[in-house]
Amino acid sequence: MFRPNRNLPKAIKVLFISILVISISGFSPNNQNTKIIPGERHDNQTTDGENSRVIGSGNNIADIKKEAGEMPVYGNWKTFTKKDGLPANKAYCVRIDGDRVLVGTSGGLGVYENGEWRTYTVEDGIAHNGILAIDVSELTGDVWLGTLGGLTRWSAGRFDTFTQLNSGLANNVIYSVICDGKHVWSATGGGAGDYNTYTDEWEIYMERNAPMHEPWTYGVCAGDDKIWIAAWGGGVIEFNTKTKKFRDYIDPDSQMELDVFPDDGVVHDITTGVSYDEGILWVATYFGVNRYDGAHWNTYFDHDSGLLSNFNNFCRAVGPVIYFCTDLGLSTFNGNTWVSYQRNESNASGKVMITNGPKLTDDIKIREFPVPTSICHNFTIGVDVQDDEIWVATSYGVSRGERLKK
Repeated sequence: MFRPNRNLPKAIKVLFISILVISISGFSPNNQNTKIIPGERHDNQTTDGENSRVIGSGNNIADIKKEAGEMPVYGNWKTFTKKDGLPANKAYCVRIDGDRVLVGTSGGLGVYENGEWRTYTVEDGIAHNGILAIDVSELTGDVWLGTLGGLTRWSAGRFDTFTQLNSGLANNVIYSVICDGKHVWSATGGGAGDYNTYTDEWEIYMERNAPMHEPWTYGVCAGDDKIWIAAWGGGVIEFNTKTKKFRDYIDPDSQMELDVFPDDGVVHDITTGVSYDEGILWVATYFGVNRYDGAHWNTYFDHDSGLLSNFNNFCRAVGPVIYFCTDLGLSTFNGNTWVSYQRNESNASGKVMITNGPKLTDDIKIREFPVPTSICHNFTIGVDVQDDEIWVATSYGVSRGERLKK
C-alpha cells in the first residue's frame, strides 16, 4: 500500500519544535489584537459564504440559551491566579476529582478543596514542578501526574515517581497521561508507555515497534478496547488492546501547509491531542481539528466553522461535546453547534460566540453575545467538565465556570 513520505525536512522539524515551545510557554502565534465588531464582516475570516462571518449581538441569557440549543453554555466565571493561592500563574492542565480540583502548573500541583488552595511540589515528592497532565484512576482513586521530570503517582498521601532510571518509562517528559483500568498510559518525548499497575510491567511503543515517524507523542486516550496516540509526524496511532495490533491514520494528501481534499482524514500529521467518547474520536492539531465516527472524517478550520483558531493545544470529549483549547479561547462543539468563549483584552468581560451548524455558509453565521465575565486568558491549555461545572487552565491562571440555566 502506498504511504506518503513522512520524512520531515530539518527546517520543518525546527519549526514544529518552536511551535511546541510556543504552546508550553503560552505565546499565541495568532494576532491577539484582531477586533471583531458586531455586525461587521472581516475579510480574513470569510468562507465560501460571502457574509458567513457577520456577527449579530445580544446579551440576554435566554437568547444565548435559545441560540445554543442542546449545547451547554457556561458563565459566571471566576478566576484564580497565584495571588489567590494557585502555585503559579501558568496552568497546564486541570482535572476535577469529585469535590476537589487538581491543577498542574509551572510551580507544582494546586489542589482546590473547600474553597482553599493547597500546593504540592518537588519538596513533597513530585518528580518536577512543571506538571503537564493529570488523570485519576477510577479503580483506585490514585492521582497520576505527567511532569517535565517523570511520572508521579499520588496514592494515600504518598508520592512515588517513575523515571527512565528507576522504571520502564519511555521518557521523563510526559505530555499526557490517562488511566485505563489497571493500565496507565503516557505520551512522552520518547514514545508512548503502558504501565500495568498489577504486574509492574512496562511496554514502550515508538518508531521501532509502532507506525510512528518519530518517538515523540503528545496525547493519548482510551475507549472501546482501543488506545489512540497523537504522534509527531505520525497522525493518530490506534492500538487494539485485545489483538495488540496497530493502525495508523495520517494526512492522506501528505501536504504540510494545506488540506488538499476536505474531510479525507486527519488534517495534519502533527497531532497535539486526542479524545474519545460515545463512539467519536476527536483530534486536535496546530492546523485544525477532526471528528471521526469510525467511518467518516470531518475537518474543521477557523475560517470555515465556529472554531476560534486552528492552533489547538488540547481537547477533551465529555459525552457528545468536545472542548478544544486554542490560543484564542475555548471552542466547544457537539457535531452540529459551536459555542466559543473569548475574553476581552481590556477587562474581565468577554463574549460567547454561537454557530448553529458545523460549517459556515450563507445561511449559517456566527452570533456574538457580550457577557460580563469570561475565561481569565485566551491562551487555553487544559479543560475539564463535571456536572454543571467547567474548569479551564490558561497561560495566566485557571477559571471556573457554571452552566447557565434557563
